[in-house]
Amino acid sequence: MGTLTTSLVLMRWELVSAVMMFLASTFNVRCRKSSHNAMAFIFTGIGIGMSCWFVTGLLGMTLNMSNLQNFWHVTKAVFIDVMSHTPADYPMP
Repeated sequence: MGTLTTSLVLMRWELVSAVMMFLASTFNVRCRKSSHNAMAFIFTGIGIGMSCWFVTGLLGMTLNMSNLQNFWHVTKAVFIDVMSHTPADYPMP
């Protein structure tokens, strides 16, 4: 009994995200069948968000403000580096 309780406590966020992915998928299918495309789109976004949360939880990654700031800083630096190598007279389509 203790092992089951411990595993549920340790896996609670992964279990919540797995249940949310299942519900989002179910509601997505129901909304598509009844031609509620906007709601189906919202449930698709919820499913994608929950799957990302599930994977980050399984990998032990934490999403806190310092990690997000680091991600945006690196993204900005890469964008500026790529744009600095773009020719000034780049042809427009």
